[in-house]
Amino acid sequence: MTTALPLTLLEEFLLLALDDQTGKIHPLAQRTLDRAMAGAVLMDLTLRGRIDNDLRDMFVVDGTPTGDEILDPALQLMALAPVLTPHPIAYWLRQLSAEGAAFREKAMSRLERRGIIKRQDFRILWVFGGRRYPAANEKDVREVKSRLMGVVLGDEIPSPRDIMLTGLAESCGLFRYILNDGAAEKAAARIAQVSRMDLIGQAVAKGVVEGDATVAKAAGDRG
Repeated sequence: MTTALPLTLLEEFLLLALDDQTGKIHPLAQRTLDRAMAGAVLMDLTLRGRIDNDLRDMFVVDGTPTGDEILDPALQLMALAPVLTPHPIAYWLRQLSAEGAAFREKAMSRLERRGIIKRQDFRILWVFGGRRYPAANEKDVREVKSRLMGVVLGDEIPSPRDIMLTGLAESCGLFRYILNDGAAEKAAARIAQVSRMDLIGQAVAKGVVEGDATVAKAAGDRG
């Protein structure tokens, strides 16, 4: 089965986040993954010309529905915000992060319907449930990873889409799972350079760091 429509950036990120060997999402903290889901939705809306941002705020420039079941509810929420009181990217990341699990489930289901991944439910000790998503169409998975490798290991000017995907992967520490030690060292400067080109990815990364600091402080207070 082939994909009828191009993958969204959210779907591409999830394919990157899946472990090739286990079919499970790499061990990212839940709050990190939810923040990444929210960032991917904002990136997809940006790529479709529905929202834009300056150095301070993010705002809707075209409220026309995209026809995408994941993106349109987020666009509608943003369109309801008063025009005279715009909000920064971090605000929208926090708002949409609450829907992170729903974004992920819908995107995974769509990837399954497109025949790119398979869903396998299993039980551990007959009690604890689990789920994995092995690749059903490895061509699509390889294409996404190959494109990203071309960005971080090459020196050509990346497309806006690939800049966003690179920034998103870097913001949640995904490259430590995608690249081996040698490639990671070689690509470190390039990844940092490309990631600085995207404000949404930077906001995701800042939110992850702040979240980690909050959790660490809470743990210290309990100690």
